[in-house]
Amino acid sequence: MKTTYKIDPVHSSAQFIARHMMISNVRGGFGKVEGTVVYDPKNLAASTVDVAIDANTVTTLEPARDAHLKSPDFLDVEKYPSITFGSKAITTNGDGELQVKGDLTIHGVTKEVVLKVEGPSAQEKDPLGNARIGASANTRIKRSEFGLVWNAALETGGVLIGDNVKIELEVSLIKV
Repeated sequence: MKTTYKIDPVHSSAQFIARHMMISNVRGGFGKVEGTVVYDPKNLAASTVDVAIDANTVTTLEPARDAHLKSPDFLDVEKYPSITFGSKAITTNGDGELQVKGDLTIHGVTKEVVLKVEGPSAQEKDPLGNARIGASANTRIKRSEFGLVWNAALETGGVLIGDNVKIELEVSLIKV
């Protein structure tokens, strides 16, 4: 049976991990994730995922870096205030995980990606009586493919910021 859920922005997150100076990973995230999931476990072809992330809420817990990420060098939040994902196909991989193929738009550039999804969980009632499910998803992208090409060469060779970025989503969904 097809059920519609809204992403609960208070209990959901979108994070990214990128290599810094070729020696360590830096994590960041976004403070506002919204969207709708239509889920039909018996007919995945009837299921859809639509997500919008407020790019201006990017945080790495370092104000100077956050300001740089919001600038035209990276996300250019004045021109591109949202990061969006819209599913095109949802399938199962046979191990109980879902694969959600869709269009990811960052910095005005749209590319097809596949999210690997753990879940959704069994539906539960929260203390307010809302029916909820949850899921975790991840994918990897090359930031350069989305027009995020700013970088700096290191004196010892290599670059300041790696091109590969891991994206992780944790979502709590409320039945509407």
